[in-house]
Amino acid sequence: MASPELLTSRSSRVKAARRLTRRAHRVSEHAFLAEGPQAVCEALALPGCLVEVFATDDASQRHRELRESAADSGVAWRLVDDAALAGLCDTLSPQGVVGRCHALDVSMATVTTTHPRLVAVCASVRDPGNAGAVIRCADAAGADAVVLAGTSVDPYNGKAVRASAGSLFHLPIVTTVSVEDAVTSLREAGLVVLAADGAGADLDDLDDSGGLDRPTCWLFGNEAWGLPTADAALADQVVAVPIHGRAESLNLATAAAVCLYASARAQRRHVGGAG
Repeated sequence: MASPELLTSRSSRVKAARRLTRRAHRVSEHAFLAEGPQAVCEALALPGCLVEVFATDDASQRHRELRESAADSGVAWRLVDDAALAGLCDTLSPQGVVGRCHALDVSMATVTTTHPRLVAVCASVRDPGNAGAVIRCADAAGADAVVLAGTSVDPYNGKAVRASAGSLFHLPIVTTVSVEDAVTSLREAGLVVLAADGAGADLDDLDDSGGLDRPTCWLFGNEAWGLPTADAALADQVVAVPIHGRAESLNLATAAAVCLYASARAQRRHVGGAG
């Protein structure tokens, strides 16, 4: 059997994939790149998501099972040289495997019709690492969806995809919606809207009073300036994560994890008690 063609940076397929390192092309082509064997494995597990894989010969040897799984699913595995692979990545030490994937975002209606109980809404979160980390936290807490509203970063940015650690492929993601429209839709679906902000009511007190038992949408603000007054005003209540030590504050992903896990725990406890 003839050896597969080794593609270079000049290959039309590589050039087409490299276009997806820019947001405008990700949006117009409704596709993105997922770097690393774990991300490619997660994409492969989602039917219809993974389009093709680019990998160096060395990585292909190291990830033989992944290559065989791709072949079994009818996904092309394309050998590329190191320079071509590097052009598809934005990391200093690429892992040798990159997948081209169909975009995964869904509409607000798709989320609200599934009767969600826990949703994270990012209001103009601009850092891709933070956005990916919130998606990962939401997935770990068992949330039903993540909404990147307002001027939030593209979840398919390479850094955001890596920071999600595969969680991008696990739960619905909504984009291109305003904060107000997202909150309105989720409230109409029966969720109480809580805004995470340092000037709000104590999270622990709210939990103790049963205020986290209901289906909840958590609204998280920008890393630098938090929630604008107009966005906070959309919430049913503003809630603060208590700081028991001397730290000035928590970063976005940590605060999101605390809030989402508090709601998840309260909801499980409420359901268990109802039985």
